[in-house]
Amino acid sequence: MAETFLFNIAKRVLAKIGNLSVDEVRLAFNVKTDLKKLEDTMISIKAVLLDAERQQHQNEKLRLCMWKLRDIFYDAENVIDDFKCEALRKQDAINHRDNNNLKVRVLGSCCLPLSFSLKMSHKIKDINGRLGELATEWKSFDLRQCSDNRHVFRRETISFVDSSDVIGRDEDKENIISMLMKPSEARNVPAIPIVGIGGLGKTTLAQLVYNDDRVTSLFPLKIWICVSEEFDLSRLLRLIIQSVNKGERCDDSTLDALQARLRSLLTEKFLLVLDDVWNENKAKWVELRNLLRSTDGFSPSKIIVTTRSLNVASIMSSIPPYILKGLPLEDCLTLFTKWAFNDGDERHYSNLIRIGEEIVKKCKGVPLAVRTLGSLLFQKTDESDWIYIRESEIWRLEQHENDILPVLKLSYNHLPSHLQRCLAFLSLYKKDEIYYSDRVIYLWMANGLLEHPRQNQEREDVGKRYLNELLSSCLIQMEQDYWLYFTFKMHDLVHDLALDVSQKECKTMNSETETVDENVRHLLLCDEKLVEVPRVLGEMKNVKTVIIQDASEASKTIHESLINLCVSNFKYLRALELRDSPLSALPNSIGTLKHLRDLDLAKCEGIRELPRSFYKLRSLQFLNLEGTGLKQLPDSVQRLIELRHLVITIKATHLKEIRAGCWTSLQYLKLHYCTKLECLPEGMQYLKSLRTLVLNDCVKLVSLPRSLKFLSKLEHLEIVGCLLINLKMELEEEEKDLQLSLKTLSLTLRITCLKRFATIASSRIFFHFAAITNSVLSKLVRSTSMATESHFS
Repeated sequence: MAETFLFNIAKRVLAKIGNLSVDEVRLAFNVKTDLKKLEDTMISIKAVLLDAERQQHQNEKLRLCMWKLRDIFYDAENVIDDFKCEALRKQDAINHRDNNNLKVRVLGSCCLPLSFSLKMSHKIKDINGRLGELATEWKSFDLRQCSDNRHVFRRETISFVDSSDVIGRDEDKENIISMLMKPSEARNVPAIPIVGIGGLGKTTLAQLVYNDDRVTSLFPLKIWICVSEEFDLSRLLRLIIQSVNKGERCDDSTLDALQARLRSLLTEKFLLVLDDVWNENKAKWVELRNLLRSTDGFSPSKIIVTTRSLNVASIMSSIPPYILKGLPLEDCLTLFTKWAFNDGDERHYSNLIRIGEEIVKKCKGVPLAVRTLGSLLFQKTDESDWIYIRESEIWRLEQHENDILPVLKLSYNHLPSHLQRCLAFLSLYKKDEIYYSDRVIYLWMANGLLEHPRQNQEREDVGKRYLNELLSSCLIQMEQDYWLYFTFKMHDLVHDLALDVSQKECKTMNSETETVDENVRHLLLCDEKLVEVPRVLGEMKNVKTVIIQDASEASKTIHESLINLCVSNFKYLRALELRDSPLSALPNSIGTLKHLRDLDLAKCEGIRELPRSFYKLRSLQFLNLEGTGLKQLPDSVQRLIELRHLVITIKATHLKEIRAGCWTSLQYLKLHYCTKLECLPEGMQYLKSLRTLVLNDCVKLVSLPRSLKFLSKLEHLEIVGCLLINLKMELEEEEKDLQLSLKTLSLTLRITCLKRFATIASSRIFFHFAAITNSVLSKLVRSTSMATESHFS
């Protein structure tokens, strides 16, 4: 079911209204009262939105009203962002005032604010009017205030399983049993966490172990508790007591009486299974753990925990979690056949089995998905039914409460609202896509999906925290860590879930796409055989993200038409990715995209210069020019004061000097394959916010400028494939108080001699040298808390 994400959007818009500075509001006089009215109305709506989100699936009128509200809130966000854009325009005019044009600029500064004020006043009044029209209907729903506590619906599980129904888990069962048999020397009862996404078979594996004869003989007392969302100590103690002493009534007992009764019952070696645990409050777990602890030395008892969260696993156990993998294809096919046919009937339908193999591949090893699709086809022998299932996205198929998507949706429901929206955004990528953490973070940032950072944090840190939380929930899986960023993947079924909840926000389309909801906000255009611009694009106005992928074989004319359409139609575009495009130039009209925050031109080799209007992209935060054909970085790029992430490839020997006041927000700077570049630009000391500097394959770069020592926030320096014959950064005696905050340094250098590397003061620096002369001569990894000097020859 598509989600409105209304609470999250309202929260974000209200934060933006609250963060408007006095100067920004003054840019448009006579709007303060209307802004306050908008804020008050949105606050009253937001107060009951959580209740609305919970009721919407049972009330179609409410749901339609929420979609109308979503569009109004998006329009309100665009208006509030207009204030920021105007403030940036004014700041840019001040920073680059030209005395020769002073008269013109002063005249412009008088006229434009009046025009801007009239526009803003009209837009805000219009939004207030639209909200007023919905007010009566909204009040009729009688919604209540409620907290933003995400609860998972309780589901019951039992300890019994028929082992003949379980396929492909024998090895996992033996592994867990061997862990149970290992003696323990700790007073706390050891917990063995089994971790994996919903539907993978964690509960089934625990049931297999629980009912094994060896386990029964090893543990005289066995207890099975389905914990689900409510990790309440009193409730859990009652369930354990009732499991040990069948029929005992203890509903009215106090907590102290419950703990005393429990300890009197747990007098022998026991195995406790805590199934489906979601609790991430360590204090609650410690309370229960202490009551289970042995009073006389080490505990011979054991606990098995099943959970979808790596964070839960780390809280409950010091034992590395048992990460449950998907079933092999052969086992999946056996399981599928068991659910799709009566015993032996599959022998009569070899044609269906061949189709079934393709269907099973869609499940990517998840047994519940295999069972769900197999059940849908039970007693259906018409080949067209099987082809329909094969060709359909899983999220489009009808499912029951215990089928795969509803089970996975529990994990989604458990996420806080801001993470739900971020996960849904990942559906904009294709299945089996390799995601890059830094790229995802900046796309989230461009669309305002990140919360305001905490003290001493940057927005990039918030994005990293979000990704770590999604990793912990097993909704995404780490592929490889590259130090400054990492890659990850999303299971196809989780991608199906993301597609389901984001179907009115995100859309993947190609030249054959005939219909798209006009209010879709994020587009992936993916078509290797793109021969014309999809007609439906011309009907859309509200798009905020456009990613063009796998269309490098399309003609330059097609790409030019696409970019022109994006510029003309999508005035509130926040992110535009044109990787591998055959474009030879960007249109000068791109300067009208004043809200654009993310522009990716990587590998656009035909682009040799940027349009004159480029400086008007004042909201730009992420700019990737890696692999372009740029001869020189124009002055217009230095005027982009909001830039936080900049990647450059140029053909010049020198970069233009960085002027004071430019790139004051820049966090990340990478120079990639600048094969003629001989030195870094002057003025590096003005990059006061720079945290990461990467120099990659700048083969003629011979030294680093002394100005680097003034970069007090620089944390990461990576130098790869540079022929640095004399690498040095010196700190003069009188400047010892100027210390870098460098945390990591990675050098992979092709050199004949590294004469000197010295005098970087740091609290703790990680050095990684790989000095190469045709082949690797040496590798050194060293941690140090003082100045270091290294010699290679």
